[in-house]
Amino acid sequence: MARAPNYNFERQERDRQKAIKTAQKAAAKQEARERAAAEAAAKAGSGQ
Repeated sequence: MARAPNYNFERQERDRQKAIKTAQKAAAKQEARERAAAEAAAKAGSGQ
């Protein structure tokens, strides 16, 4: 016997997974921005 679909729960799970993925991407981008800024500051400081 097939189970009855629980559309609301399935949609909530998809949304939750999407939110996690989006947050991870945002954190990675922020980290890359900070790393690039630190490298730029180090390069500017060592050029003098």
